[in-house]
Amino acid sequence: MTEPAPPPSASHSSQNLWIAAMPAAFVFLWSTGFIGAKFGMPYAEPFTFLSLRFVIVIGLMLILCLVTRAPWPKDAKAIFHIAIAGALVNGVYLSGVFSSVKVGLPVGLSALITGLQPVLTAIFARHLLGETVSSKQWMGILIGFIGVVLVVFNKIHGPESNILGISLATIALLGITAGTLYQKKYCSTMNLRSGSVIQFSSSLIIVSLLAGSLETREIQWSGEFIFAILWLVIVLSVGAISLLSMLIRRGAASKVASLFYLVPPVTALMSFFVFDETLGPLELVGMAAVVVGVAMVTREKA
Repeated sequence: MTEPAPPPSASHSSQNLWIAAMPAAFVFLWSTGFIGAKFGMPYAEPFTFLSLRFVIVIGLMLILCLVTRAPWPKDAKAIFHIAIAGALVNGVYLSGVFSSVKVGLPVGLSALITGLQPVLTAIFARHLLGETVSSKQWMGILIGFIGVVLVVFNKIHGPESNILGISLATIALLGITAGTLYQKKYCSTMNLRSGSVIQFSSSLIIVSLLAGSLETREIQWSGEFIFAILWLVIVLSVGAISLLSMLIRRGAASKVASLFYLVPPVTALMSFFVFDETLGPLELVGMAAVVVGVAMVTREKA
């Protein structure tokens, strides 16, 4: 006769609770990044803002690495892969998002375009990671594409045209998609602390070069700017990016990407209360179609 299993300890229950809450926490934190970007844009140009943000993050994470004696990659090849993934996830993605907001693209629309990441991830993961795409998922891709067309229609034609903003948000979409797939394939054993230092350092090289060649590098210090930079450094660059790395390590790339379909509606709701940004009936229908389409793409098959 076997003895009954001991009841789970309090620490084990707390750990399970935290693991269950990680996806919701990531969606909320990631959505606030678009809000923080708009808060900071009146006071600094995009690449200058990101350069300052990355310098602070690197400093904080480097101190954490020294205090906790975090392990570092053992060879140059591992460092190279981590740096490439970071340049894509942080450098390209954030540069595209901040630049799109700077040229006047509503944060809800920027979040919607970059929220198509699960669609691209599902398509490319089939070839790069061996994950399959079903006929139902292809239908979801089509519905999501139609939804995006409905949302961006007024931003391409007419007085509200903002092709530049849409193009910059699309660049951000390509960056976060490529970075997620690359990190899943080549950086699955990366230490979050030392890896963050490497990833933000490679991103800093990109944004500092862009700031030096394209911007005045002037900053208007204000309470709102300081709040925005601290929020984006501590909550986004440290909190949300670490959560994303942990989620990528735990699950399939397409399953992790499924969280991103929740970001556009959460961001749109936040921007309505914070910035009074509204969407018209056609845009709301399009956003609903995108959410449904991406949900179909990322829904776990039985």
